[in-house]
Amino acid sequence: MGDTRPGAAVWLATCGGVGYFPVAPGTAGSLVGVGIVLGLGLLPVAPAWHSTAVAVAAILLMVVGAGAAGRAETFFGRVDPGQVVIDEVVGQMIALVAWPVAGWKTYMAGFILFRFFDIVKPFPARRCERIAGGWGIMLDDVVAGAYSLLVLLVGGFAVQ
Repeated sequence: MGDTRPGAAVWLATCGGVGYFPVAPGTAGSLVGVGIVLGLGLLPVAPAWHSTAVAVAAILLMVVGAGAAGRAETFFGRVDPGQVVIDEVVGQMIALVAWPVAGWKTYMAGFILFRFFDIVKPFPARRCERIAGGWGIMLDDVVAGAYSLLVLLVGGFAVQ
């Protein structure tokens, strides 16, 4: 094992400990992403700004999360440790970026699609996963989120 002090990076990478959830920590991390999108959808701004807020938050979390995920690899002493769920949070946010204010069916579809693509890892997600360090952890979920967003857009889930 690397550094024995978890610190802020591990706290962020595990989303405050959500990654230690004993069953399906990635799914729990995805739910955190849904919660963030829901929260940002409540901001007292014009509706057009809600998607912008989600996009900006996802980009910031992706950049900061990549660094934190890399440090978490050192802390846990293995590549892409299961406790790291910041990648699921970001991927889920990307899947729902177009609908921060949506009905439950859209959120459910986005959640299921993201979990599906995160598990299946269609091209180029599997290849991104091979990138060393925190960026490899993050980018496969970014791809899964983008696939989910695309399916939602094509599927017309923008209709509430």
